[in-house]
Amino acid sequence: MLHISKHPLVMEKIRYLRDKNTPSDLFRRVMKELSILLTYEVTSDFPTKELTVRTPLDKARVKVISKEITVVGILRAGLAMMEGISEVIPFARFAHIGIYRDEETLKPVKYYLRLPFKLSENIVIIVDPMLATGGSALEAINIVKSHGAKSIYFMSAIASRYGIDLVEKYHPDVKIFIAALDMKLNSHGYIVPGLGDAGDRMFKTSN
Repeated sequence: MLHISKHPLVMEKIRYLRDKNTPSDLFRRVMKELSILLTYEVTSDFPTKELTVRTPLDKARVKVISKEITVVGILRAGLAMMEGISEVIPFARFAHIGIYRDEETLKPVKYYLRLPFKLSENIVIIVDPMLATGGSALEAINIVKSHGAKSIYFMSAIASRYGIDLVEKYHPDVKIFIAALDMKLNSHGYIVPGLGDAGDRMFKTSN
C-alpha cells in the first residue's frame, strides 16, 4: 500500500531537498525534519493499549503504543531519517543495514547488518531517503522478514514509480510512506528529477 503525503509542510521540505543549492548542513536538517513529519503519518494506525496514570488531581486512562518498534536504517543515507524518528519515538530500537548499489550492475550489495535477532512481535520501520531501482528496499525487506518481521513500513523522501512497483510486486504487505513520487530513472539508476545522491549531499562526499 502506497501513501504519498499531501501535507504542506512535507512539500515545503521537499523543495529544499530537491534544490541543488541547499548546503549540506541544511539538507541534513531538513531531511531530519521531513522524517519527523512522515513519522506522524506512518504511526497513525499503530495499535494501542490503555494504561492508568495518576495526574496531580486524579487517575486518568491513557493510551500508548502496544508493540515494540524497531527502526531499520539503510546506511548511510538513512541516518538522518533515523535521527528524526528518534525525536518522536525515543523508546524505539534502532538497527542498521549497510547496502550499497553496484554502479555497473545496479544490484544491491550488503556489507553490514546489525538487527535484533527476533522481530516477529515488532513493528518495523525501514528508512531510506530514496527508493529508486528498488533493489536496496527489496534486500532490506527480505532481511527483516528473515528475522521474523510481519508488520513492516517503508519510509522514504522520494520514490520512483519503478521502485514502488517492484516493492509492491514482491512485498504487497509492506506499507510505503513517501513525500514525493517521480516517474523516471536515468541510465545510472538515479531518480529524475529526484534530489541527487542523498548520502553525498548529506555528508559532502560528492565530487
